[in-house]
Amino acid sequence: MLRFLTAGESHGKALSVIVDGFPAGVKIDRARIDSELSRRQVGYGRGGRMKIEKDRVEIISGISKGLTFGAPIAILIKNKDFSIDRMPAIGSPRPGHADLAGGMKYGLKDFRLILERASARETAARVAVGALAKQFLDSFNISIFSHVIQIGDVRVTKITNTNSIQRLAERSKLRCVDAKAELEMVKLIDKARAEQDSLGGVFEVIASNVPAGLGSYVQWDLRLDSEIGSSVLSIPAVKAVEVGDGVKNTSLFGSEVQDEIGFSKSKGFKRATNRAGGLEGGITNGEPLVVRGYMKPIATLSKPLRSVNVRTKKEAQAFKERADICAVPAAGVVAESMISFIVMKSFLDKFSSDNLFDIISNFKSYQKRLKDF
Repeated sequence: MLRFLTAGESHGKALSVIVDGFPAGVKIDRARIDSELSRRQVGYGRGGRMKIEKDRVEIISGISKGLTFGAPIAILIKNKDFSIDRMPAIGSPRPGHADLAGGMKYGLKDFRLILERASARETAARVAVGALAKQFLDSFNISIFSHVIQIGDVRVTKITNTNSIQRLAERSKLRCVDAKAELEMVKLIDKARAEQDSLGGVFEVIASNVPAGLGSYVQWDLRLDSEIGSSVLSIPAVKAVEVGDGVKNTSLFGSEVQDEIGFSKSKGFKRATNRAGGLEGGITNGEPLVVRGYMKPIATLSKPLRSVNVRTKKEAQAFKERADICAVPAAGVVAESMISFIVMKSFLDKFSSDNLFDIISNFKSYQKRLKDF
């Protein structure tokens, strides 16, 4: 079973991750992992921390001469901003953060200990995992990428075709394919910065060439929608997830929502639309997987909100911590990583083996069966 665990604090010595169940025989390019980490750090509206950290991975185990060999993979990402023992205690919890709820849960009145682990800095370790998963998925021509479709109340109006989205998003400082909308997004972020406020938004992740048949309808926890939803909601500040046109579809008639099925000898079964976002009954249907994450505005504000000092129980300003103005593009990159991991996990569940060569063989046999279906 493919799984991973992360460890480390925002201002601790390092972040670490152990990936277990990764098959042998997968070629791993460390520079590509570093490149994915760099993509997470960029974006208009990011904070000062991104100017300090230049994330690079140190592979501790599980990879030899550029190949996985079935052992657990351990990765280390060192923090340049290592200052946890010198940072002040925090007694006034920040609204919108895990501070107060976490302090009550663990019996801690220094909220520094809560925010250090609850911080979105942890997602750097997840991006490293996603980079490993992407390199596995390369063997099956599966690509997963993201772009921003909304920041604040500014939404993309011009969407290009799927083949161009990835290329255009990588050229944009907000991962936005609509140049006109991006200019308005930048203005809005500048306004939020001037007013010491923050912004959220919506990102979209697209997975192309995902085969039909991943996931299952036979048990609730095997439905791929469930696993994807859980993984994206685990990203800090993401409060809602949408698969396909899930939100829009709620206001339409059924005849306007379902994706009608066609068939051709060259392409097999095909749908003219993809309102379901590539998932039907908890199973991939061969269309692109489309998932959107809705991110609330970052809760740490330069102009702190009202709070209460946990010891005196008197009103106080929430603690002010260095933070981003907007991190929607970065959240999209993290979501790419989480969905890459979930797709790989589901892929291994179906075509299970300990070695990439055997997995490829199992997949080709499945493709042949589908061709004759």
